[in-house]
Amino acid sequence: MDQSDQPPAPRQPFVPLMDRLGKLCAAGKEGAEYLWQVPGDAEVRKTIADTLGLIHVEVAKSGRREMLRLVEDLQTAIAASPSPQQAEILQDGFDRLIRLWEAAKSGLF
Repeated sequence: MDQSDQPPAPRQPFVPLMDRLGKLCAAGKEGAEYLWQVPGDAEVRKTIADTLGLIHVEVAKSGRREMLRLVEDLQTAIAASPSPQQAEILQDGFDRLIRLWEAAKSGLF
């Protein structure tokens, strides 16, 4: 078997360097994961709400409209009564924010 018959080496996953927005999204996700276990923790809920406010500012500066809409939806969700469903919405939302952030950092978005 010569060199041209070999399959290409697998691509290494691209993990962008964490900037301020990436760190805020990761912190929000961590808080949302905690709320899954303790949905009524007022301090963590306040921290997530504050983090969403900071994310909103960063996203508005960058002009990423899809992320902006998602942040606004998450701000509505965190203002609702604590519940497991709310925690799940927050977790899913932060997962989406992180994927959008990664896509933007990699040049795909």
